[in-house]
Amino acid sequence: MNIAFIGGGNMGEAILGALIQKNICPPQNITVSEIKAERRTYLETTYGIKTTASNPDAIKSAEVVLLAIKPQNLPELSAELKGKLADKQLVISIIAGATLSKLSGGLAHKAVVRVMPNPPAMIGMGMSVWTALPSVSPAQKDHAKAILSAMGKEIYTGKETMLDAATAISGSGPAYFFLFMEGLEKAALEMGFTPEEASILVSQTAAGSAIYAGKSGFALTQLRKNVTSPGGTTAEAIKAFEEAGLEATIIKAAKAAFNRSVELGKG
Repeated sequence: MNIAFIGGGNMGEAILGALIQKNICPPQNITVSEIKAERRTYLETTYGIKTTASNPDAIKSAEVVLLAIKPQNLPELSAELKGKLADKQLVISIIAGATLSKLSGGLAHKAVVRVMPNPPAMIGMGMSVWTALPSVSPAQKDHAKAILSAMGKEIYTGKETMLDAATAISGSGPAYFFLFMEGLEKAALEMGFTPEEASILVSQTAAGSAIYAGKSGFALTQLRKNVTSPGGTTAEAIKAFEEAGLEATIIKAAKAAFNRSVELGKG
């Protein structure tokens, strides 16, 4: 497929890099529209793709147009591309807070997919939740699925409101884990490890635990119980977490993120 990226920032680069690495799309079939000349040079040199400073030029021969710009730039982009997209062209948006209605209305286009990706997509370990307008064809959905799968795992939902929930869980979720890891690192430092040792201990423990959870076939509750021997060290730590209300706090935080995502979507 021929793909045009509108925006060549970090996330746009992560996606195009994954597409090339996974042989989903060859470099010569990718065009990136990017306003910064030095960024265009970098992308051309690094990936062998085509670049341009013109959004209309970028989309001319594209089957898929991927919007990877900041939310505040959407009104300007919509005005620039309105009426210039062919019916057969699929628009995929990773713009935070931009609803299908806003995207479709602003672009005067019906083949639109909306995605909530997350930062681990930049290393091929992303989690993307996406939805589409009814006019998006099965073949176009296959294109979207292939693109998102190159970044990690994907889940399709027929309810756009679930993207607010995805924002609260997978979109903002990495920050929750980073916060927990920060606390664990500080504990490691207080116990005598060097900063480098603490970083390795925590990051490897977190990465190993996440991968193990995904591959073990056990529910998270069972995995936790498997590590927690009655009266042992882990049990003592879990007891402290429970006394501090950790689980309730996590749920409260996720719901706060969800509510904020809903608010931003109405803006």
